[in-house]
Amino acid sequence: MSLSNMKCEACQAGAPQVTDTELAELIREIPLWQPVLIDNIMRITRTYTFKNFKQALAFTNQVGELAESEGHHPEIVTEWGSVRVSWWTHKIRGLHRNDFICAAKTDALKQAE
Repeated sequence: MSLSNMKCEACQAGAPQVTDTELAELIREIPLWQPVLIDNIMRITRTYTFKNFKQALAFTNQVGELAESEGHHPEIVTEWGSVRVSWWTHKIRGLHRNDFICAAKTDALKQAE
């Protein structure tokens, strides 16, 4: 099953972070996302481009609705012509499979435009 067809699972503090091997496998399914270390926390980040602020804001709202439906919330930075989305799991201060599921679903939102 592709990541975009999966549902996030409830994640508790102490849940295991993805291993380096899992990270390598999962990132292949969302190749435009980049793993980044910010404040000693691994995240996955992607920037989407748009023709104007109105389109960027509409996409931001779609990502917000996705986050609410999955119960998993990213960092979203909206600027004129771009939206940067970063997923990580706050409770475990790192990456969980949920982050990759939500990243794939974010990509699907952009493809649906």
